[in-house]
Amino acid sequence: MKLNDWSLCVAPMLDWTDRHCRFFHRLLAPRARLYTEMITTGALRHGNVARHLDFDATEHPVALQVGGSEPNELAHAARLAARWRYDEINLNCGCPSERVQKGAFGACLMAEPQTVADGVKAMRDAADLPVTVKHRIGLDADESYGPVRDFVGAVSDAGCELFIVHARNAVLKGLSPKENREIPPLRYAIVRQLQRDFPELRFVLNGGLKTADQSIAELQATADGEAGAHPPLAGVMLGREAWHRPRVLREVSSRLWPEDGQLDDDTVVARLQDYAAGQVIQGVPLRVVVKPLLAFTNGAPGARRWRQMLSDARLLAANDPGVLAEAWAQVRRRDRRAA
Repeated sequence: MKLNDWSLCVAPMLDWTDRHCRFFHRLLAPRARLYTEMITTGALRHGNVARHLDFDATEHPVALQVGGSEPNELAHAARLAARWRYDEINLNCGCPSERVQKGAFGACLMAEPQTVADGVKAMRDAADLPVTVKHRIGLDADESYGPVRDFVGAVSDAGCELFIVHARNAVLKGLSPKENREIPPLRYAIVRQLQRDFPELRFVLNGGLKTADQSIAELQATADGEAGAHPPLAGVMLGREAWHRPRVLREVSSRLWPEDGQLDDDTVVARLQDYAAGQVIQGVPLRVVVKPLLAFTNGAPGARRWRQMLSDARLLAANDPGVLAEAWAQVRRRDRRAA
């Protein structure tokens, strides 16, 4: 299995993958490619740009995901991404929410491949950064292959060389964003067909990946199956599982890069406490910093106590990062009892 900069990616997740979450994920997976929450071009034009774009240097490699469709606005976003030293800019063509559709971006853009192509070209012309696209495999009830093939063909002609493919259709009417992540069936074969038809491009598989075994198997299946018929996928992207069970990132990372070693849990917590202390000094409420950490101990003795302490409004109101050490001590005590 040939590894590259996209072998393991963590999906952009709105309201979840903020900079505090990405710092945490980096401790678990030193080489994973991290993605920001989707940020609209309007927010980057009219909002607090530093608040949207600042990140910790340890997050590299990190990509900025944007939502938009106007070439000039996307070009502006690309220039900002370069100025903030992001490693990639990614265009969202996969979000099915009605709010996003009203803004004329997200999954509905799959019906307008030339619009996406124009946006990709504008971003490529504006900044010297990899420009990538995240999309679905189809829209609504149409499960034919032609539309997604033509979409990739048109967008690649504009210079996009890497596509992150959520292997489900997006249902634009009648399903919530949550249902769109669960109800449309996963069809990994479509992603492999894209890789066969466009061997010069790179594709990252997203959707439904929950374990290290599954993630590695999907990478190996595309590399070793049907010898000579198609090149391997560039990588896999984990989404909700990385939030609900963050340790999966460590599990996949250790399988892909065993030579790197892994931080033990005590070190991870110590570094998180140091990071939290720095953020509190800068005026960030502790409750914001610890939100992504609640699931860290899921499946282990003491997990419930960890979650209780790190979601206790009274404890968090003191803005004392020492609560992390106290919560971890509780986990360790329960771990010893379980042993």
